[in-house]
Amino acid sequence: MIYIDTSSLLKLLHLEPESGAVRTAVSAEAEVIVSTLAELETRSQLKAAWHGGDCTKARYLALVRQLDALRELEPFRFTGLPGTVFTTAIRQDRDATRLHLRSLDRLHLGAMEELGLTRVLTNDWKLALAARSLGLEAVLPGME
Repeated sequence: MIYIDTSSLLKLLHLEPESGAVRTAVSAEAEVIVSTLAELETRSQLKAAWHGGDCTKARYLALVRQLDALRELEPFRFTGLPGTVFTTAIRQDRDATRLHLRSLDRLHLGAMEELGLTRVLTNDWKLALAARSLGLEAVLPGME
């Protein structure tokens, strides 16, 4: 079982250099957890691409449909998060004296703790370093 963050989730939707490696990593997993945080951040990134002129409205809508279709595909499992994820992320941030993370990345690590997950699929080096500092396994497909 592995938690997928937004950086890797987006690579499943957009064709990027690491996309093939992310698909391979996903196919090797029995279960890939997509939190409501990862889903929201992905939707927001897709909408920003459309409004920023990086893709057309039709492409944006097609990407959102692809994201929605993952709900019906194995090995994906979409899951909600408890409100305590914020308190957990704050504690993790307080304890992390040397590494600064963006709030959303800190929330991903808080979500992992709240869900009892120890592995993250990410294409974000900083998130991977922070995860490893917490004793978690970080899988960086196509980047290691």
